[in-house]
Amino acid sequence: MRSRPTSIAVAAVVAAFAATASTAPAADINRDPGNSSGRPDQSIQLGPRPFYLVQGMDDGPLKNKLASCQAGPFERTDFSIGHRGAALQFPEHTREAYEAGARMGAGIVECDVTFTKDGELVCRHAECDLHTTTNIVATDLNAKCSVPWPGSTTVGPKCCTSDLTLTEFKTLTGKMDSSVPGALTPEEYLGGTPDWRTDLYEGRGTLMTLRESIALNKQNRVKHTPELKEGNPDRINEVFGSQAAYAQRMIDVLKEEGVDPRDVFAQSFNLDDILYWIKNDPEFGRQAVYLDDVDPTADPPIPPLSHEELVKIRQEGVNILAPPFPALLDVNADDEIVPSAYAQDIKSVGLDIITWTFERSDLRKGAQDAGFYYYFDPEGRAIKKDSDMYKALDVLAKRVGIRGIFSDWAATVTYYANCMGLK
Repeated sequence: MRSRPTSIAVAAVVAAFAATASTAPAADINRDPGNSSGRPDQSIQLGPRPFYLVQGMDDGPLKNKLASCQAGPFERTDFSIGHRGAALQFPEHTREAYEAGARMGAGIVECDVTFTKDGELVCRHAECDLHTTTNIVATDLNAKCSVPWPGSTTVGPKCCTSDLTLTEFKTLTGKMDSSVPGALTPEEYLGGTPDWRTDLYEGRGTLMTLRESIALNKQNRVKHTPELKEGNPDRINEVFGSQAAYAQRMIDVLKEEGVDPRDVFAQSFNLDDILYWIKNDPEFGRQAVYLDDVDPTADPPIPPLSHEELVKIRQEGVNILAPPFPALLDVNADDEIVPSAYAQDIKSVGLDIITWTFERSDLRKGAQDAGFYYYFDPEGRAIKKDSDMYKALDVLAKRVGIRGIFSDWAATVTYYANCMGLK
């Protein structure tokens, strides 16, 4: 993708309107699910952020390579997965976030799947997050919350999708995931967005059902990665009859909407869900993604899977494991980012890796204070500024060999993937 030299500032403008020719490689993960005409995709727009990050990198081969691609063209890539749509700046799991992620070249867009009181599957990160991700506490539906605002002195509000019917759910407006505990009014409680994100795009926040997200993905010619979220077991049993029936319902909706299993990467942190799909719907189970919640920063720490556990899940038919990306990286004595021992162990048993989540940390002051996603570099020896995130991505792509990465801002990953020829 080399092109004649162009300044990064000019390229940012060019990229905002750049269009690309899209191909349809033969491998399943690279299928174009909606371009049977063979016409090029004219919709990819990366905007200024990737160019800003490249410009801020230290001089060296990686910067030179990325800078050489600044004039594009840019095309959709399955290496770039829209995490909750485009949650860095748009209210997550809204139509607007999904459209933004697709426009930035994500080849796959995520709907976290939970359920309403009347058994409809909807897109929310958790069954009970409406009090921080929507305007519910400032509406009459607050009275229907499991714990209405303002809650008590020890327990804040708790508003669940399963508290509402689908009709009620659809009246809400999505917002950035934030809150101000102890606020004196519902409106004040709904604030608190971190200053490295923005409320600029809260003017519209259209909530989505799973069916609607499927239709939108088809329209945008992107693939689907629905994640079956855990929920209150009693409510799951009341609505669906069992956890297995809940897992089956998600697959049934995909079938009813005519989705090709090759265009689906069904996810869950619950291994039983993954094994259920492998056994009962093998076409969908083949690309099911087992989400790995390893977290050494938790209390108590959640350890990585042992070699024996990795071998076992591989033998049971799991093909794709998805740990958080800090579990796949380490920093050596020369302050270089390298693959972790866990990453090497995962690859050694033949598992593909999809990882999460890029652009979910404030890196303006480096990794030292960036939290969970950069715990592999607690002293900030390798990641000293926001532009250094491309160093981490480069190791994940080239040395760990990940298949794709979720990102809160797909353009950052799309730019890298296009420059490196990753489909």
